[in-house]
Amino acid sequence: MFELMGRTALVTGAGQNVGAGIARALAAQGAAVAVNDFVPERAQAQAEQIVAAGGRAVAVPFDVTDYDAVVAGVAAAVAELGPIDILVNNAGNGGAHGMVPTQFRDSDPADWRGPIDVNLYGVMNCSHVVINPMRERGWGRIITIASGAGLIGLRLGVSPYAGGKGGAIGFMRHLAIENARDGVTANTLAIGLMELKDRTHTEALARQIPVGRTGRPSDIATAVVWLAAPESEWVTGQTIQINGGSTTS
Repeated sequence: MFELMGRTALVTGAGQNVGAGIARALAAQGAAVAVNDFVPERAQAQAEQIVAAGGRAVAVPFDVTDYDAVVAGVAAAVAELGPIDILVNNAGNGGAHGMVPTQFRDSDPADWRGPIDVNLYGVMNCSHVVINPMRERGWGRIITIASGAGLIGLRLGVSPYAGGKGGAIGFMRHLAIENARDGVTANTLAIGLMELKDRTHTEALARQIPVGRTGRPSDIATAVVWLAAPESEWVTGQTIQINGGSTTS
């Protein structure tokens, strides 16, 4: 079940954390994986780990906000692994200063563009480059990793980030409807509070989540594998929340 042998996946932002977990999970199901990251060394390291584990992978570092770089990166991946069947739009960030909570009324307009460019335009750039070849072949999966912040209002002070993620959620809904009859599905995973290697959450934050812990890369990767598989062909245009039962993540 959920066999991906013979399929090729491109995972953006896959050099670490959630993206790395997704890339490894897809490879474990038989997919050849193009590992993207803004930092070449991170992409290369993850690709080498997949190959060492018996999978097939190449590193394709590029900036998802640069359309020409995306075109070149996808072309390089196709030359090495074959046409892209599965796109996972995982690349994202909170802007130049990272996820530093700032109320919108106190924010600097110069800081708005960063999270919009990565979290929305990055998704649009990558999707645009792969969508027509998918349609021509009559099969494709586009999966975007968004955030619960794009669905609900929070007091945290992450408005530009939420704007980018919310825009991506709306975009994916339209992408799904436009291409539903061409064998291409498009879905979004709105994820909750994650436990990442470079960020430690307090026990108090974890206790606010009904299951009692923050998310792990494997939690997200499992859902991505399902949405990437042939068995999910009737699932499209959906935004699925993965957040341990939280309604405020």
